[in-house]
Order: sequence, then C-alpha cells, then structure tokens
Amino acid sequence: MSTARRTRTFSWEDPAPALQESRAMSGIEYLRAVLAGELPPPPVAALVDMGITEVGEGRVVFTAVPAEYHYNPLGTVHGGIISTLLDSSLGCAVQTLLPAGTSYTTLELKVNYVRPVTSKSGTLYSEGKVIHMGGRIATAEARLTDASGKLYAHATTTCIVLRP
Repeated sequence: MSTARRTRTFSWEDPAPALQESRAMSGIEYLRAVLAGELPPPPVAALVDMGITEVGEGRVVFTAVPAEYHYNPLGTVHGGIISTLLDSSLGCAVQTLLPAGTSYTTLELKVNYVRPVTSKSGTLYSEGKVIHMGGRIATAEARLTDASGKLYAHATTTCIVLRP
C-alpha cells in the first residue's frame, strides 16, 4: 500500500477589519468589494479554496475546483464541501438584498446530491438566487453545476434577517 504523504498550505487575512468595514456597507456593496479584491474574502474561502465570481441583486455565483484534499473515504468530494459551496451562494444571494447594518443567518438548509463529484469534475459553479425576501425571512435556491451545465447538487435555504 502506497502512503505517499501530501501537504497543503493556505493562508488568510485577519477577518476583523473587513467585518468592521462591512457594517457600513450594504450586502451587495460588501460582496462586490470582495469580488473586486478591495476586501479580503472570509477565511472559509481559503480553507475550502472557493471564491465569488459573480454578484448581482439577489444572485451570487461561487466557484471551486474539486481536489483530492476535498475527498471523503469513498474517493469523492465530501458532501460537506458541496454543502458549503451551496450554503455560501444561497446566503450571499440573500445578503445582496440587505441594507447596511443588517445581517442574516441560515435557519434551514436542504441539499440534494445528484451525482458524485471528483477532481475530474472540473470547475464547479454554485449559483444562488433569492426566491423570497421578506422582512424577517428570506428563501433562496442554488444549483451546483460544472462548465457544461451538468447538475451535481441543488439546495434550498431559509434565512432569518437580523435587523438592528
């Protein structure tokens, strides 16, 4: 049995200054600043190796390239990584519609895994779209696809809006 050790190193920026700055920005302004490189992404983006590639009103796209370090014991990308991509695009889609000083958190996440993801799947796109934006509750849906549009998973969420 081969036990060739592999390593992975990553780094991130202190999230506190960006968090402080974001409080004076609307959700879409903050996400566009991250996309433009004006603010650093949150540390989880470095951990998972994912990033925002599109931001619009009620819509966000995250991308990630599945790698061996994402694998579970079955030799496929762990469902938690897939769920993280979907939860990120879902929540950030809701965030795009929030005014400055307002936040949210996920109340419920439902993920449907359609097919396995491996390092051979190529770049994955998690597109989140708001379905409903209410005063206290928001819902959104997302699809995880590859470059050709093949569906790997889809999800829905319910978020609570935390107003000051």
